[in-house]
Amino acid sequence: MESHELLKELLKKTSAKQVCSDLGLSLSLIYKWAEPPSENAGSGAVNPLDRVEKLMRTTGDVRIAQWVAERAGGFFIHNPKGVSQTSELIPSTNAIVQQFADMLGVIATAAADQKITDDEARKIRAQWESLKSVTEGFVQAAEQGNFSGIRAELVEQPH
Repeated sequence: MESHELLKELLKKTSAKQVCSDLGLSLSLIYKWAEPPSENAGSGAVNPLDRVEKLMRTTGDVRIAQWVAERAGGFFIHNPKGVSQTSELIPSTNAIVQQFADMLGVIATAAADQKITDDEARKIRAQWESLKSVTEGFVQAAEQGNFSGIRAELVEQPH
């Protein structure tokens, strides 16, 4: 779905006047965001979703997506890189279970003294983020019947 299509859908459920009031912008600008981009348009009212996407591309930093997801009460999971066709289900399953076990090991080590330091919390978070990404790759591979890329992704993930 294109950004302007999403905004158009949102404006069917949310008052454009309320959006305009809350953001301190003109009603015409809010409606312009819900229109398809015009290559010859001189006004160039780029909507905020496209700006966020461009900011992520420019910086190459996924923390922007993580921040937005956290504000929405969720979390960002980075999709794995493309995977090639094969059906190595058992090794892929074993690898993801091992990554989960590694994460539990990091948690157990951190909690052994009944407290978790900031550094330990960062290590737990890093392991968790990695596991979420690898698990998403596994689910995508399951949907496609393609498990070869999972092993390659796991090799690249820090343990």
